[in-house]
Amino acid sequence: MTPSTITGQRTDDAATELLAADPAATQQRGRRARPRPLRRLGTIALFLAPALVLFLLLVITPIVVAGYASMYKWNGFGLPENFVGIDNFTRAFEDPTFLGDLWRAFVLIGLSLLIQLPVSLGLAMLLNQKLKGRGIYRVIFFAPYVLSEVTTAVLFTLVFSPNRGLGDTLSKWLGADAGAIFADPDTVLFALFLVISWKYFGFHMILYLAGRQNIPQELTEAATTDGASAWQVFRHVTLPLLGPTIRISVFLSVIGSIQLFDMVWVLTGGGPIHSSETMAVTMFDRGFRRFEVGYASAISIIMFMLSFVFALFYQRFVLRRDTEGAITNRGVQR
Repeated sequence: MTPSTITGQRTDDAATELLAADPAATQQRGRRARPRPLRRLGTIALFLAPALVLFLLLVITPIVVAGYASMYKWNGFGLPENFVGIDNFTRAFEDPTFLGDLWRAFVLIGLSLLIQLPVSLGLAMLLNQKLKGRGIYRVIFFAPYVLSEVTTAVLFTLVFSPNRGLGDTLSKWLGADAGAIFADPDTVLFALFLVISWKYFGFHMILYLAGRQNIPQELTEAATTDGASAWQVFRHVTLPLLGPTIRISVFLSVIGSIQLFDMVWVLTGGGPIHSSETMAVTMFDRGFRRFEVGYASAISIIMFMLSFVFALFYQRFVLRRDTEGAITNRGVQR
């Protein structure tokens, strides 16, 4: 044993004797070593309190109030008194207008998944190439998303205004009548989908473009070197790695189709003959124009449950791999 070892051992022994003789010092040292759980919980609660208060006031409270009002036949004035139980929900699923709303929501979801998102993906892949002025093209394609839904609806109302709009005038020069597409029950839903696509395809394009730029270039270069064609590189390398982005895009598209309101209300008002009406438009019409607040509340609860159940199952069965990967990566980084 060297002299330095002996000196170090004596120092440790002296420190141990000192701590044993002074219990207060030992307790203080333990407090410094272990943070107080109550203090940590208090800090967490302090930072979470504003968000929790807003969540309770703006999310939970309206849901509870709507659920309560849906059990009454109520016109919105005074307190609900005429209790009807689930009659409002039964009425909704027997109402041809509401059943049509459900069908139109599924049609818009299908059109979005089959047309809007693939077009957005194709544009994202195109604008990821080295093109002259691609930054300008990205801004042009993304610009419609900056506009609000109401502004977009007013814009297309003016463009396709019969006998006055630019789109209607140009179509008549070509022998068509574009101004009537929003007045025809057979074409209004597809015309509405075109407006929605024009508004939102730039948003999905930016999502796909960001996801594509996060894919390492070495992977595509290695596949090309091995003799893969451009389609094979996209099919077997780019598309699988874009999976998380595509799944998020699909989720947002479905939820947006279920909750679609303001653009429809301004552009068509749900007409003609309920041909473009959505669940949210029916809810607003019944609640604020016909004063059937109980029935409108039941529709709102159905919309909430559709969105909630879809989000729950989508996260459980579709997004599970993505969320588990994110949690695993966070744990590895820690």
